[in-house]
Amino acid sequence: MIITRTVFAGLVAFAIGTAASAQEVTLRLHQFLPAQANVPANILDVWADRVEADSNGRIKIDRFPSMQLGGTPPQLIDQVIDGVADIVWTLPGYTPGRFPQLEVFELPFISPDAEATSRAFWDLAEARMMDSDFAAFKPLGLWVHGPGIIHANRPVAAITDLEGLKLRGPTRVITNLLTDLGATAVGMPVPAVPEALSRGVIDGAVIPWEVAPSIRVQELVTNHTEFDGAALYAATFILAMNTNSYNALPDDLKAVIDANSGLEFSAFAGRTQQAGDADARALAVAAGNSIITLTPDQTAPWREAAAATTAAWIAEADAAGIDGTGLYAAATALIAKHAGKD
Repeated sequence: MIITRTVFAGLVAFAIGTAASAQEVTLRLHQFLPAQANVPANILDVWADRVEADSNGRIKIDRFPSMQLGGTPPQLIDQVIDGVADIVWTLPGYTPGRFPQLEVFELPFISPDAEATSRAFWDLAEARMMDSDFAAFKPLGLWVHGPGIIHANRPVAAITDLEGLKLRGPTRVITNLLTDLGATAVGMPVPAVPEALSRGVIDGAVIPWEVAPSIRVQELVTNHTEFDGAALYAATFILAMNTNSYNALPDDLKAVIDANSGLEFSAFAGRTQQAGDADARALAVAAGNSIITLTPDQTAPWREAAAATTAAWIAEADAAGIDGTGLYAAATALIAKHAGKD
């Protein structure tokens, strides 16, 4: 067969295109919890496994738990921006003030459940945050955990029980809340909690039930306070990808990442994280710990006292030019919509 110049050029183009479409990529996913903890095992691994399967094995995701790539949890967001990792899972609250708009979802008693609030978080981020707070990376998922619980070395039922209690808080908004309620708030990443409790640096911590077993909280304190029908607080999370790592992918692999990210993944992550609360709570029950569940009537004074935290945040955000009033109104409306309460 005689191969003309035109046919030859076509064969070359086909070969190049085939090689591009068959490109294999390895991405590094870095995060701060042990691999067996709820989020890595039931959210991050599920996401990574789906991406690998949907790419027919052309994307491989290497998973690095417990800060195995080095650094500290507050450095994760810079690691993904700088390319130290291709993907990170982190709390934006570890870098206070860096993501001011998303703090609206951490305000007290705003979250009825993690799935509805996570859906609202993604929606509001698409409307107002992608080109501002999240401009330096590609968000893959944005979500919140289930109800935040007070875990302490003495019972907490009334607000006055917080006086003199040193409590770990995960974010700026939540440490402000604890301070406003009368506790001594101590900000620290969750991996630091066990040692801080063991050494008496703190008397307790606020975390959701699901993370307690991975840091042995139910062994280190014996009192837990939860709020029936309301979440004292919820913290926000980001699954973020380095922009250059994403842009370097061929279009069909970008499509795989996109199909497994966004609103529905965020909803899945929030729902799954809250679903882990039950088993973790059962461990505290089995250990004979004291669990105080405040009724809506008993919660009312907490809501009233916490309103000052919300008002202060809105005023601060308004003064900073990020429209705290509008953000709060939009967030609460979206949460109500997704919770089926509008």
